[in-house]
Amino acid sequence: MKTAKGGKPGGMRIIAGEWRGRKLTAPVGDATRPTADRTRETLFSMLVSRIGTFEGLKIADLFAGSGALGLEALSRGAAHALFVEQDAAAIRTLRANIAELGAKDRCDVRASSVMGLGPARSQPDIVFMDPPYGTGAGSVALDKLNRLGWISPAAWISIETARDEEIAVKGFDIDAVRDSGKARIHLLRLAAA
Repeated sequence: MKTAKGGKPGGMRIIAGEWRGRKLTAPVGDATRPTADRTRETLFSMLVSRIGTFEGLKIADLFAGSGALGLEALSRGAAHALFVEQDAAAIRTLRANIAELGAKDRCDVRASSVMGLGPARSQPDIVFMDPPYGTGAGSVALDKLNRLGWISPAAWISIETARDEEIAVKGFDIDAVRDSGKARIHLLRLAAA
C-alpha cells in the first residue's frame, strides 16, 4: 500500500489462513494506495506455488501501508513480520490492524523510510515491496537492501508497480511477472553467482 493519487480504499480482508475473512482498515486519505484483494490473492498464489507454505517464515513488508501483505503472510503461518512505513496515518492504521488481529508479538513496526534501513540483523525469507507507483523506488530500495545484506540467496522478493512499469535490478533475476487490475507483480530472486 503506497503513496499515490487516487481513489478511496475499499474494504480489505485477510484472504486465507488463521484470520481468513477478518477485515483490515486502510489509512484515511490519498497518501496510501491499498493493494487490492484480487492482486494480493494473485501474489500469494504465485508464492504458494513456489514455496509451498508460509509456516515459520520471516517476512519483511516494506512500504507497508496498512500491513495487508505482511498480515496475510502471518495469517498463513509466517513466524514474524517486519513492517517498514514512514507515513504517520499509515503507521497508526498498521498498528491498529496488528492489535485487532492480536499479532503484536509476531510483528516489528519501524516508523521510517525503507531507504533509511541499516545493515540487516537477519535475512527475511520473503520481502514484499509496494512503493509509490511511477517512482522506481522498489528497484532503488532492492539494490540498497542487497548491499546491506538483507537479501539471502533463498529469498523471494515481490515488487508491485503500475502495469506499465518494468523492474531491473543488477544481480537479480525476474522469476515471474503478472498483471492484476492496475497493478503489476514482479517476483525476483538473487541471480546465481
